[in-house]
Amino acid sequence: MPINITMPALSPTMEEGNLSKWLVKEGDKVSPGDVIAEIETDKATMEVEAVDEGTVAKLVVPAGTEGVKVNALIAILAGEGEDAGAAAKGGGDPASAKAEAPKAESPKAETPKEAPKPAAAAAAPTPAKAEPAQAANGHAGGERTFASPLARRVAKDAGVDVSSVTGTGPHGRVVKADVDAAIAGSGAKAAPAAKPAPAAAPAAAPAPKVMSDDQVLKLFEQGSYDLIPHDNMRKTIARRLVEAKSTIPHFYLTLDCELDALLALRTQLNAAAPTKKTDKGESPAYKLSVNDMVIKAMAMALKAVPDANASWTETAMVKHKHADVGVAVSIPGGLITPIIRKADEKTLSVISNEMKDLASRARSRKLKPEEYQGGTTAVSNLGMFGIKDFAAVINPPHATILAVGAGEQRAVVKNGEIKIATVMSVTLSTDHRAVDGALGAELLVAFKRLIENPMGMLV
Repeated sequence: MPINITMPALSPTMEEGNLSKWLVKEGDKVSPGDVIAEIETDKATMEVEAVDEGTVAKLVVPAGTEGVKVNALIAILAGEGEDAGAAAKGGGDPASAKAEAPKAESPKAETPKEAPKPAAAAAAPTPAKAEPAQAANGHAGGERTFASPLARRVAKDAGVDVSSVTGTGPHGRVVKADVDAAIAGSGAKAAPAAKPAPAAAPAAAPAPKVMSDDQVLKLFEQGSYDLIPHDNMRKTIARRLVEAKSTIPHFYLTLDCELDALLALRTQLNAAAPTKKTDKGESPAYKLSVNDMVIKAMAMALKAVPDANASWTETAMVKHKHADVGVAVSIPGGLITPIIRKADEKTLSVISNEMKDLASRARSRKLKPEEYQGGTTAVSNLGMFGIKDFAAVINPPHATILAVGAGEQRAVVKNGEIKIATVMSVTLSTDHRAVDGALGAELLVAFKRLIENPMGMLV
């Protein structure tokens, strides 16, 4: 029978995507693992692999289509020995395919004794639908387990056997959310548990008080503006900011840090950088920025104050073992936060080169989801624009974010005398549910100590 290919969920928060490009055409044969399309999510362009074997019978959604909902039908495959033309006509709505799945898989259930009891089968349609998904995912009969590349990578890193995870993706495919649920020890039951999040949305969106689009446009003179439709990135940023400010009790702490010792050490380290050969000739192996040293200091401060390296959930406090620092990067149309994993364990030169690579690929929207999702804290630096100080919005599930202002010469009092020093103001936003005021102050003091005594970042 025809095999329906649906729009995959390439990240836990993805609701729709743009079908940028088909890499196959009708009549092509595909095997599991073949790259068949490119999907543009809110912040990256991802390759999509086939999970079934067959011949492309019909491309339902044309290349370039925007706003394709997750699980919407995008293509139809003809199975082995099946006529592609007939498959194209026979394929259809994924819901009807799911309805037929129990019939196709019932012989594998091996329950002939219950066959004479149609009433009992009709009384429990939900379990009947769950079993085919497991069989389709290779959980029965020793068949292949279909899983997204990201899910396999996360499972491998966590030591989880992906074949033991129940998939909730298209055709029972294992996705990252399924592996995360298995790691948490809740297995397939984790999906229902995650449903309280939508319940918070009504409280966060006072719909009756928000002006409609028409009401807003009536305030402006007709012809005095252009309408630019929101893209997926802008919609996601807006949704997450509303969620963050509506559900996280922000608490702010500000400190001034003297930078003169750090700037002097940075100059020495850059001058001592070895050279390497490139296509453009020889260049330094690294070039440290103040932001690189801020990332390192924030990571080490979290390790020094481990209680602040946490995330809040309704049932437990998540205490992180590593300091994974997200760094806000401005890109055309929005913002993305690539993550320096285990930044506390990396040298300044490694952090610097890794950050340059992540920022470059972020601006071309080539980051993988695992490179910008997660993390334990974040840094947002607007000092290069001359901004003195500001307060950043926490990016859940983080409990902290550090807003970094410009380093500028100021008059400071030392031993009763007025001196000139290069000073940088930083503001720590904390989730007060996870990081109280005193704990946040302890973290910020640890950060200031490392900034003002930067040699501590080298040992």
